[in-house]
Amino acid sequence: MHRVTLIPGEGIGPEVTEAGQMVVEASGAAIEWEIVEVGAEAEKRYGTPTPDYVFESIARNTVAYKGPVTTPFGGTYRVRVTWKRPGTDPQEVRSYPSISVALRKELDLYANVRPAKSLPGVQSRYEGIDLVIFRENTEDLYAGIEHMVSEDIAESVKIISRRASERIGRAAFEYARKHGRKKVTVVHKANIMKLTDGLFLRSVTDLAKDYPGIEVEQRVVDNMCMQLVQKPELYDVLVLPNLYGDILSDLAAGLIGGLGVAPGANIGDTIAEFEPVHGSAPKYAGLNRANPTATILSMAMMLEHLGEENSGKRIETALKAVLREGKEVTPDLGGKAGTREMARAIISRMS
Repeated sequence: MHRVTLIPGEGIGPEVTEAGQMVVEASGAAIEWEIVEVGAEAEKRYGTPTPDYVFESIARNTVAYKGPVTTPFGGTYRVRVTWKRPGTDPQEVRSYPSISVALRKELDLYANVRPAKSLPGVQSRYEGIDLVIFRENTEDLYAGIEHMVSEDIAESVKIISRRASERIGRAAFEYARKHGRKKVTVVHKANIMKLTDGLFLRSVTDLAKDYPGIEVEQRVVDNMCMQLVQKPELYDVLVLPNLYGDILSDLAAGLIGGLGVAPGANIGDTIAEFEPVHGSAPKYAGLNRANPTATILSMAMMLEHLGEENSGKRIETALKAVLREGKEVTPDLGGKAGTREMARAIISRMS
């Protein structure tokens, strides 16, 4: 029995999470869910959107699933964290620009992993896409070190370290070796940001000597965007700093049909958290029409991580069968099924 921390999320989060739970439980995987709460409701109850018990649960169970949560745009919104993690001052209060960033930073989930793979029955301009993006998750401009210089000028500090660059690079190379991938592409802007992106590029490419048989190449980020639109079939595993990784992983999701079918994971040395890439879409909350595909694929990734590969494969095979038929799918996929009904259709096709 695997005990997994479950964060249902906000907006459509609870609905797609419930659908994912239904499918996972029908797959035969031995999962026991420990449900915790983050977000606006948690803040009303605990005075913070990320109460201490959430971090304690994830640290104890070492595996979590997180539904989408809402992050306000602009303003001065900050997530204050009081969890007394090992090695920190018990009196220290830390703050982050979003709940997701708080979880990733506090739990040192340094590798954001986002597969982008074509699915049968999902409309897209492209076919045969099979990319995996490794995004460094803890620094870069997303470190959140910014301030107002004056009333009219704001400044943000970009942090790139050798340690963080090497470990995301090694995660990408290790994944490539384990899964029989042949090429790792390092994405950067070292032609302009010669020190920060230059350090990232050197740190990752220097690892290639430890992985004979895996080709390593580099691409400037703006050129990489054009390459993915023109000839995505040339690429395999991509590794990027935080900001570029965020942008290009959404671009890659567009190649396969959108965020609604894009799974993701945040992985550290001892803890892993799985989540759909899409947002909380609050205007669709409670309507039973949200597409659960990204959630279900994220949970299948979680099962592989837990050693429940057979259950994960059963889920993926059944999901592809439902998508291929195109009848019992949600409206965004061209069908008329609700979220729960699509989950039940997937369950009915498990063998």
